[in-house]
Amino acid sequence: MHKNLKAARRYAKSLLDFAESEKILAEVAADMQVVQASCRENADLVKFLKSPLIKADKKTAVLDKIFSGKIGKVTEKFLKIIVRKRREIILPEIAAAFEALYREQQGIVLAEVTTAIALDEALRAKINALVKNTHDKVELKEHVNPDIIGGIVIKIGDAQYDDSILSRIAEIKRLQQSNPYVSQF
Repeated sequence: MHKNLKAARRYAKSLLDFAESEKILAEVAADMQVVQASCRENADLVKFLKSPLIKADKKTAVLDKIFSGKIGKVTEKFLKIIVRKRREIILPEIAAAFEALYREQQGIVLAEVTTAIALDEALRAKINALVKNTHDKVELKEHVNPDIIGGIVIKIGDAQYDDSILSRIAEIKRLQQSNPYVSQF
């Protein structure tokens, strides 16, 4: 495991343990989702945090401005500690590690569903029911990727079910290339 990922996991674990001991785990988990989404959606924020030229007090002020009123006091204090320890460069990794640890601790399985168009409520309910046959607690993350043309790709942990048209086309191409009965001239 990379050094920064180990550090991110340690910070995330410390925050998770503290939040659990204070009985505010759900609140802090929601806060960290806000932090993670902000980092994912704003590349400039991540560049800003990673810049060695910007002083810690400026970074703290900007984080305060961005997250004020959106996250709880414990998470605000945690962000200040991260900056003071000069670990703000791994904030996106800390947020991701926290989310993974929280899911693991709560027994929540992440099911990522990719379709060519957005899911409607009826299909979303069918997918939830299908996944809940094998897992009690499921968090469904939906992705739209028009490149798959049609069908669906479901990924749960390391297992993946790919019934997309794109994968079928790739399979047909592979079979055509390996067909010994087709002349290779």
